[in-house]
Amino acid sequence: MRGRSLPSPVDVGLLLAGLIVAVVVWWLVAVRIPNGGDSWAYWAAPYSDPYGWARPYVLLPYLYSPAFLQAIAPLKLLPWDVFRGVWVAILIASVFLMTPRAAVVVLLLPPVIFELEVGNIHLLLALACVVGLRHPAAWAFVLLTKVSPGVGLLWFAVRREWRSLAVALGATMAVAAASFVLAPSAWLGWLGVFDHPSDGAGTIPVPLVVRLPLAAVLVAWGARSDRRWTVPVAATLALPLLWVNGLAMLVAVIPLIEWRRTLERFPFAGPLAGRMGPA
Repeated sequence: MRGRSLPSPVDVGLLLAGLIVAVVVWWLVAVRIPNGGDSWAYWAAPYSDPYGWARPYVLLPYLYSPAFLQAIAPLKLLPWDVFRGVWVAILIASVFLMTPRAAVVVLLLPPVIFELEVGNIHLLLALACVVGLRHPAAWAFVLLTKVSPGVGLLWFAVRREWRSLAVALGATMAVAAASFVLAPSAWLGWLGVFDHPSDGAGTIPVPLVVRLPLAAVLVAWGARSDRRWTVPVAATLALPLLWVNGLAMLVAVIPLIEWRRTLERFPFAGPLAGRMGPA
């Protein structure tokens, strides 16, 4: 059995440089200029009534399913300052899992910096898009948070990969069912979130009703032509609210194009590459 080749000096140098940048960025974002508006909503939203303040343009709303709150329950036990630091570290780690060599540059991109500052989940959605192409259950995270980026599941439907589609939907339903048992009233409250407007001041001014069909066409074309990079691009287009930091999701394009062999060199990131095939 042939062993895994060692990373080249260039790979190691880029990884070390990325780690240095990561520490500096973490310190600046989490300590020196803390904002964390969106992550504060995740930390502060009460289990009993997480949607009492849920309006897209009211300060710091919580808008995802109750399953997300339940999943991060251990983190919500932490003091806010500690939660903030851990949350930023998780987002930075997601960048390294997707782009270990390019992290030194990716972490300095304006949408990524903005995303780290406000603490939203776009980088985690990007990671879910990458992982979900090999492990479809990861799409449960997408469908139980921002929902509409789940248009990426058309990849499996167009390619007639019915087992993968069934796994994605089955995992979502299983998590949702378990979550509903724990908090049925909260799930009923989540349905009310969808009654509120989803576009307005501060977003990229293209409404979801326009973007969603374009996203569907894009991922269908990508599925037919075996272009995996179209999945995160379509998911980005389909975000319910497309803020500038939402463009951080496009980081997922990198491992799905020219960085496949780079991912395979790193033991901690190799599983994400799998058999990616043509870009």
